[in-house]
Amino acid sequence: MNTSAKNTLTILQASQFFAATDTPLQRQYEALRLYFVEGRSSAEVARRFGYTPGSFRVLCHRFRHDPDFRNGFFQVTRPGPNHAPLRDRSRELVVALRKQYLSVYDIQRELAQSGHTLSTHSITVILQEEGFARLPRRREDERPATTRPDAAAVADVRALDLSPRTFRTRLGGLFVFVPVMRDLRLAEVVRQAQLPGSALIPAEQAVRTLLALKLVGNERKSHVMNLVADDGIALFAGLNVVPKRSYLASYSSSVDDRANDHLMAAWFNETPRAGLKRGQSFELDFHTIPANSTEEPLEKHYVSSRSRSQKGMLTFLARDAEQRVLRYARAGIAKAEQADEILRFVDFWEKHTGKPPDELVFDSKLTTYAQIDRLNQRHINFITLRRRTRKMLGDIWSRPASAWQRITLPALTRQYRTPKVLDERIHLKGYQGNIRQVTVIELGHEEPTILLTNNLKIGLTALVTRYAQRMLIENGISEAVQFFHLDALSSMVDLKVDFDLQITLMASTLYRLFAEKIGAGYGHAQAKKLFRNLLEVSATVAIETDRVVVTLDKRAHNPFLVKSHLADEPTPMPWFAGKRLSLQFA
Repeated sequence: MNTSAKNTLTILQASQFFAATDTPLQRQYEALRLYFVEGRSSAEVARRFGYTPGSFRVLCHRFRHDPDFRNGFFQVTRPGPNHAPLRDRSRELVVALRKQYLSVYDIQRELAQSGHTLSTHSITVILQEEGFARLPRRREDERPATTRPDAAAVADVRALDLSPRTFRTRLGGLFVFVPVMRDLRLAEVVRQAQLPGSALIPAEQAVRTLLALKLVGNERKSHVMNLVADDGIALFAGLNVVPKRSYLASYSSSVDDRANDHLMAAWFNETPRAGLKRGQSFELDFHTIPANSTEEPLEKHYVSSRSRSQKGMLTFLARDAEQRVLRYARAGIAKAEQADEILRFVDFWEKHTGKPPDELVFDSKLTTYAQIDRLNQRHINFITLRRRTRKMLGDIWSRPASAWQRITLPALTRQYRTPKVLDERIHLKGYQGNIRQVTVIELGHEEPTILLTNNLKIGLTALVTRYAQRMLIENGISEAVQFFHLDALSSMVDLKVDFDLQITLMASTLYRLFAEKIGAGYGHAQAKKLFRNLLEVSATVAIETDRVVVTLDKRAHNPFLVKSHLADEPTPMPWFAGKRLSLQFA
């Protein structure tokens, strides 16, 4: 019988299947078969299948003495039972319930009430075996009568309940900010900023809700769902219930950059009414809010907490060194505009106060020499760092000992109180005229600290001490990150982040006003400590005919609140039908 070329190709493909030893198990089987059945030598078999002589001897030893290894070459399948006892016992009941037009979940619930435990998958298998198709979507009147979740009330200022009632709240400390904000016209701030609102939720109520979330240290707007059952935050905002997360997350979408600028300016002009004075010395810094996304069109900026550059939102912060409060904040700064932000802050301050700030303190990465030259031309004192180069370090260490002078710093707790300084005048490229350079060594750092300033009158001790105080802005940024959750980036849109930053700035101001009222060691405390020690307290709220009485539960730190006199007089609540708030202590 003749074999065609086509059959020859088929036979060749089949023979290659048996000759190929791609898998380890097949290679072991073929090698052992040649050795034990065909009597080939171990050296020949090892060479043919790529084993070393020693490893093949180990394989043969394992084959002789390990029955599990021998049985592993051919697995015998054992088919399971062709029936499911648990499903079969409930089959007739499942079919009967489906004929009553019940869904899989309805059937599961009915079976559970009858003492039968069956998963939704098993019920689905039974219905498929019995030939039932999936149910079409049913109307509400076609569904069985069961316990269903109640529809939550919609936030609507027109549905605000002013009738006398009493309730408990976890956010009793939130109402302490009502007397703190007594002289702050929040409605006027919102009006000047032209923030969006609706008939259901006016702009003031929306801002009050967002501000309340910041004041209680809520991380994200979506976490408001943990507070929807608490009437306290709704009362503080002046609404019947708290707006849901979908509204709060989308509210900033309708706020543009002009509204953000107007909001910051209006709040800045309003804070003196509450007694917050304006300082003239400011600490400036950038902070990158990291974005955990590689697909968004964001620029890379340096993230100090991670010691690397990555995509994120660059924010600029200006902190009042005298009042220890954030005065200016702006998010979404592009790298091309980074060096100009310092002059934008100066313009903002001069526009709203009538004169530029007296002193600015910042690090070397904030701006360029050309920009600090403009500060000098506008007669603004500045203190900044200069970046060290190898040539500069060589020149510094080559100076004779007689060129240095030793100073004594006033801080008694400082470990390095007597550093050496070198005071000189130098010329910088892009800076007109000479600039004062002060080099400091023996300050606790391996490398010298090089300060640049145009203030020729300030003493060396005051200069070094003043720049050391600049580290306080790091505390301010830390407070914004840890308590106000500045790094909880909920959007990749810079306008939304900028609006959240403005709410953070407002909350930071309120905590500073509150700290000043408390005093007694809390004057410079951070918001996290103030909230944990003084404001994280439950309360009983009683709404009466003409007033609202908030009785704070007993806490060890309540005497500080009593001493602050915030609860001495009732505070009007124009957003709550003009009722007056009265704070009491249990």
